[in-house]
Amino acid sequence: MPDLLIIGADIVAISVLVFGVYYRRHRRRDMLLAYIGLNIGVLAVSTVLSGVTVGVGVGLGLFGVLSIIRLRSSEISQEEVAYYFASLALGLLSGLQPDPRWLAPALCALLVAVIYVVDHPALHAGYRQQTITVDAVYPTEEDLTARLAELLNARIDRIVVNQTDLVRDLTVVDVRYRVRPVDAPTATPLPQHQFEDLRFVGAGVRK
Repeated sequence: MPDLLIIGADIVAISVLVFGVYYRRHRRRDMLLAYIGLNIGVLAVSTVLSGVTVGVGVGLGLFGVLSIIRLRSSEISQEEVAYYFASLALGLLSGLQPDPRWLAPALCALLVAVIYVVDHPALHAGYRQQTITVDAVYPTEEDLTARLAELLNARIDRIVVNQTDLVRDLTVVDVRYRVRPVDAPTATPLPQHQFEDLRFVGAGVRK
């Protein structure tokens, strides 16, 4: 017979994970149904399987079916993938109802706490990652890094050049960086006409 206490603990855990942690930080409403639906569905299936005699092959088949789930309708980030599998794990833990009775609720609470801490904004404040298309081809990685630091007003930690197009004069680069504080001094390049004035004055001085 299913343990209602463990099922209740799963409902509390997935509610805290989805509404208290995920939605407050990522604000993507369409993923709420996906996470809760996945959790309750896995909880129901694993509860039924735990109450009947099944072979190891059935359990492995369940994991195989779950492993081929692909969200093709829209792109999800790596953080959302983590929440996706956390919802899956909560449903499995509560549905299988391991002994002793307190183990499943304790593991659910531990999983929610780990996600809360690891995904906390204060833990990685200022760190960013994005793919940028630069309208030039740079001869060295140092030149490209300097250009990206100027564009993003950031300290560049790592760059990965994904594509270099010599025909259209484009560079596609995956950049990981840390944003500088707003009041941090930045180098402001001179406008082109000021460079021309400086060259003209310099030529006059030499004469």
